[in-house]
Amino acid sequence: MKKFLLERLTEEVSAAFEKAGFDASLGRVTVSNRPDLCEFQCNGAMAGAKALHKNPFDIAEAVAEQLKSSAAFSDVQVVRPGFLNMKICEKYLREYLTEMQGSDSLGIDKPESPKTIMIDYGGPNVAKPLHIGHLRSAIIGESVKRIGRFLGNNVIGDVHLGDWGLQMGLIIAALKEAQPDLPYFNPDHVGDYPTEAPFTLSELEEIYPAASGRSKTDEAFKDAAMQATYELQHGNPGYTAIWRHIMNLSVTDLKKNYKNLNVTFDLWKGESDADPYIGPMVEKMKADGFAHESEGALVVDVNEETDAKEVPPCMILKSDGAALYTTTDLATLVERMKDYDPDQVIYVVDKRQELHFVQVFRAAKKTGIVPEKTGLDFLGFGTMNGKDGKPFKTREGGVMRLETLIKDVNDEMYRKMKENDSIDLSDEEARETAKIVALSAIKYGDLSNQASKDYVFDIDKFTSFEGNTGPYIMYTIVRIKSILRKYSEKYGKIDGLELNTPQNAEERALMLSLAQFGTMMTGAFDDLAPHKICAFIYGICNEFNRFYHGTKIIAEENEARRRGWIATLVLTLNVLEKCIDVLGMEAPDRM
Repeated sequence: MKKFLLERLTEEVSAAFEKAGFDASLGRVTVSNRPDLCEFQCNGAMAGAKALHKNPFDIAEAVAEQLKSSAAFSDVQVVRPGFLNMKICEKYLREYLTEMQGSDSLGIDKPESPKTIMIDYGGPNVAKPLHIGHLRSAIIGESVKRIGRFLGNNVIGDVHLGDWGLQMGLIIAALKEAQPDLPYFNPDHVGDYPTEAPFTLSELEEIYPAASGRSKTDEAFKDAAMQATYELQHGNPGYTAIWRHIMNLSVTDLKKNYKNLNVTFDLWKGESDADPYIGPMVEKMKADGFAHESEGALVVDVNEETDAKEVPPCMILKSDGAALYTTTDLATLVERMKDYDPDQVIYVVDKRQELHFVQVFRAAKKTGIVPEKTGLDFLGFGTMNGKDGKPFKTREGGVMRLETLIKDVNDEMYRKMKENDSIDLSDEEARETAKIVALSAIKYGDLSNQASKDYVFDIDKFTSFEGNTGPYIMYTIVRIKSILRKYSEKYGKIDGLELNTPQNAEERALMLSLAQFGTMMTGAFDDLAPHKICAFIYGICNEFNRFYHGTKIIAEENEARRRGWIATLVLTLNVLEKCIDVLGMEAPDRM
């Protein structure tokens, strides 16, 4: 399928404009914003009237006359002052959906020249457990990665760990104070260091916050931690061995927790990987005349004449020569361009970091780290809040661990499923199903909101089987699977059944919605907007349920009609499953 439905309809109407003596560019067709009046509309006559010095109604009438012979439309109405209201021909709709039905990618062709796209969407600090502050970057980033891959691009996900900063020095300083006799702190140590870490993961997760808290009041301890950080970053072998222990324990735990979210990364790189690139990068910036000293620090000016508000210089090195986040982010871009030469790099980060990335992107382009043709995109997300409108906390007021949040939603989902008399599952099945549906509740609850907006995390609402929720979507998919199972048991295989033209208004509405799949999916990726997929899914589920409640599908006596309805359900299921898959969800077989 080289063109989606809206593109094809636009071609039809554009050709009619041209035949009527007007500019073809006026023929853009959109889905009607008044479905009670028509299915598609074109407002081109309104747009062209002023330039052409003509009455828009006369323009629209001339175009409508040309559309009388179109195979795409069964009805074209001209509505004052000059709107074209159109209804699609049922045969044309069926033929389009049949093409979708016969395509593994539901009518989306792979690009001849796929893009290489990198997505930076993790960003946790090692030595600390994942908490709910990491939820949105993981969920949104994973969905953007999957959508990009579904559309045929080469998409690489990078966790980009915080593994090279002061938190490492804090842990090393605390460990040295508590166990000074460990070989890591003996400057005369010869040979290998122990393969076993001198701490467990749970001990490590206690060491860091205690050391961090102490550094805020104990100046001497903070100095020791900063010195340890400096020595680590300059190759101290004992400190490097401790760093490896920290990384092994932390990354193993991070992978386990991300797996529970159905989130994966292709690269487990961190700030440490960018470190070797910092020195040469800084020297080149100086040699090329981009970096200069300002109040002792090294900076690159990134302010532009068109800026309504001044953008501060991008600081490359502090006055003491220390690197910053801007430094490591720029050096990471040096590494990414060298290793992958991406066409686009997308950062899925808290929207409060927007200024930081404006500075980094401008500095990267200005200094030639990234060529002009390479896209640098900031997908800033809002805060996940509690019902009080403040950032989500535990009952005790602390930051909630991610695994605790997942467990709480799992437990609530299991409780609701056991209370629902219509759900006939064993206890073991209910627990497994609850895990699947709970993850959909979490992810859909997040992704159905526009990424840049704050939202309220409401467990009661998100685990409801009614309304615009993950469980409602899952329940609808399971309902379709159940109908297909019953049909298969009674009438045989469901493969290869042909679609009919729509047999009633509800089926027509469902088929029209399904036909928007390609346009919706490509638009969601172009706009980096997974919430558009959620809105599409919710609309499909509502249309299906109206069709289901108004139609006796299995009991239909007319075989051709019954088979056509089952074909519509198979296509609906394929579309819904593809949509939830790119959002990082899956549906159970039974509920």
